[in-house]
Amino acid sequence: MPPSVAVVTDSTAYLSDLSGITMVPMQVISGGVTCDEGDFTGDLSTATTSRPAPSRFAACYAALATGGAAGVVSIHLSGELSGTADAATLAAMDAPVPVKVIDSRSIAMGLGYPVLAAARAASAGAALPEVAAAARRCATATRTFFYVDTLEYLRRGGRIGAAATLVGSALMIKPLLHIVDGRISLLEKVRTSGRAIARLEDLAVQAAGKGAVEVAVQHLGARGRAEDLAERLAERLPGVVRTAVVEMGAVIGVHVGPGMLGLTVTSAG
Repeated sequence: MPPSVAVVTDSTAYLSDLSGITMVPMQVISGGVTCDEGDFTGDLSTATTSRPAPSRFAACYAALATGGAAGVVSIHLSGELSGTADAATLAAMDAPVPVKVIDSRSIAMGLGYPVLAAARAASAGAALPEVAAAARRCATATRTFFYVDTLEYLRRGGRIGAAATLVGSALMIKPLLHIVDGRISLLEKVRTSGRAIARLEDLAVQAAGKGAVEVAVQHLGARGRAEDLAERLAERLPGVVRTAVVEMGAVIGVHVGPGMLGLTVTSAG
């Protein structure tokens, strides 16, 4: 028997196991053609992205209600980066069952971990408020850092200020970024990619502390570097419960470009 509370997210969570989770795909647009994120195989440098239409969320919520769900918790990427949560909220107003929409204030596994926390709570029989609370607690306990080869993709998409882009370009700096209050912000400027990745590792160790944690290493076309980083973190983090290597999709790729490495650390308590 399925849980009475259904959990919904969007494709930027990049979860390989969607057991107990319904995913609504983001859209990628290239050459005037729109497709679901998972179907895109074109050139990232010329593509743009779009949120799912409210009608897709409405259809999703209606189908879940028909399937027996008494309520839905719908968790999405940061509202500072996309209108996806707004589209879900519009659809929730007319849904046949109660829907709680949660802005994760993050993206990728910064979104994925709260979704997994909600799914675990729902599977255990928790009621709608408790499932939503589990997602919010996890989001609060999650930190995300990432490295990009260039800030140009972020600047072009309006996700980071032009001033930060100019600094990075002029000095050939490799930027380290993090997500703060739902926004992508420049954290540090490092001279080489090797130093940037080493610093990324140190930041994850600091964020993890001594407690039990889960860590996801995320990448875009850089699996070797991601797997090496995951191995080093498994050795350096005494409280690590699980590590995962996750490849990003086109929606992230359009905005950060190839070569990105990201680290997400969340409490496993």
